[in-house]
Amino acid sequence: MARRGKKHEEHVNHERWLITYADLITLLLVFFIIMYAMSKVDVQKYSVLAQALNLQFQKADSILDKNHGISGSMTPKQGDADSKDKDYTQHNQDEQKEEHDKTKPEDSEKDKREKELQDLLKQIQTYITDQKLESQVSAMNTERGVAITLNDLFLFDLGKADLKAPSFPILQKLASLFPTLKSKVSIEGHTDNLPLAPGSPYKDNWGLSFARSLSVLRYFSDTAKLDDKKFIATAYADTVPKEPNTSDTNRSKNRRVEIIVLRDEIKPTTPTQ
Repeated sequence: MARRGKKHEEHVNHERWLITYADLITLLLVFFIIMYAMSKVDVQKYSVLAQALNLQFQKADSILDKNHGISGSMTPKQGDADSKDKDYTQHNQDEQKEEHDKTKPEDSEKDKREKELQDLLKQIQTYITDQKLESQVSAMNTERGVAITLNDLFLFDLGKADLKAPSFPILQKLASLFPTLKSKVSIEGHTDNLPLAPGSPYKDNWGLSFARSLSVLRYFSDTAKLDDKKFIATAYADTVPKEPNTSDTNRSKNRRVEIIVLRDEIKPTTPTQ
């Protein structure tokens, strides 16, 4: 009878735990890749997180002898850590400077002009209230700018364009506020739709409305000695009524002079050759 060979015992693999360990690491890697792909990366926050994790790993107890990794020492020198902290601080400062530099000079100028307009509006409204001029003068913020509306009879006699003395204080108050403004000031004359009385020195409402706006402009330039380049005189006659010209009350509201401190800068046009 043939003698059977002795069966050798199978070799026990003591490194089987590496398979489970490798699977776990792979799953963790996939998990973090998915989380990273689903998130919106903020470079600044990512840098903070990376530095925090790096410091934590440096301080943590290692299962390896003397805190050494496979590829070498994981404990940085103190000089290297300080250098990284300085680099990170400098990086943040550079980013802040870059964000500041992105602010357009035009935006800053607009913000400054808007603040000037709001301060002007508050001062005028306070003056109107203190002097009890609400029935003759109003001021409000509009899309075009700060609009100061003056009733025609407060400024002029009926059908005339010569300024009346009671209007001088409010005009002088406005003249004291305008020099510090960089905005242009549009002075706009308006009338109702009734024709002028016979014998009027003006041909029609266009002539009367322009003469009135020009009178206000000349008060600022000649009497108050302001730069006339700061002002624009415009006539609208009865083309821009505030109310329908269907009653005496409405027509009295339409006869007015509006002084508008413009929000947007008006650039002069260059004539073509």
